[in-house]
Amino acid sequence: MNISNKPIIQIRNLTSGYGGRIILDNISFDVTEGEVFVILGGSGCGKSTLMKNIIGLFEPVSGEILIDGDNIISAQGSERIKILNKIGVMYQSGALFGSMTLRENIKLPLEEFTDLPTDAMNLISLMKLKLVGLEGFEEFMPSEISGGMQKRAAIARAMALDPEIIFLDEPSAGLDPITAAELDHLILRLARDLHITFVVVTHELESIYTIADRVIFLDKESKGIIAQGNPNELREKADNIFVRKFFNREVSAEV
Repeated sequence: MNISNKPIIQIRNLTSGYGGRIILDNISFDVTEGEVFVILGGSGCGKSTLMKNIIGLFEPVSGEILIDGDNIISAQGSERIKILNKIGVMYQSGALFGSMTLRENIKLPLEEFTDLPTDAMNLISLMKLKLVGLEGFEEFMPSEISGGMQKRAAIARAMALDPEIIFLDEPSAGLDPITAAELDHLILRLARDLHITFVVVTHELESIYTIADRVIFLDKESKGIIAQGNPNELREKADNIFVRKFFNREVSAEV
């Protein structure tokens, strides 16, 4: 894996919440350029909130979020658009537009954010679909392909503007084990071949062990990070017993 020592995402003293309720309290961490970084934790711990903060969908209460050195919280206008163009997002459901073909779905960000001629946008769309193994499905509608193929198409759309970072929200959700494993290997191949940094929200242990270079584990009670590191090492050596139980699929004594 082509991982450098350069942080491409820097979270500093981030506090976030809704309606006066704090969900994440004063957390800090870095994501390194080229790594596959996974955000973990139980229900309600703030995984989705954190992802929304980083991609600029939801403003935190306080703190800094630096994307390749630029603060996405304070950035405005063209400066903010420049930062957002470094980011691609695949949402849990895929979120493809059902009335558009796969080619048209991938073409949409190009139409929105570039001045490229139509032929160039169509060519880029076909190239992105080929990268995720969907060559020949360009004119298919989302309803005509499988759930796993929809996830691949959504990743292709996330790559449309050649982002440096791609965020994946529960990529394996709803997929059978074989399709999920194929998606894991696609993520690893894209990270290796295209030098893309991936930030993944998931709770699927098999995927975590396969793809993650490093993880952070969020905790609902402390509103913070209770473990971070390589998942294989945390399975054996995490200081927090709940984290070890999670990675080893052990049931708590009181259950």
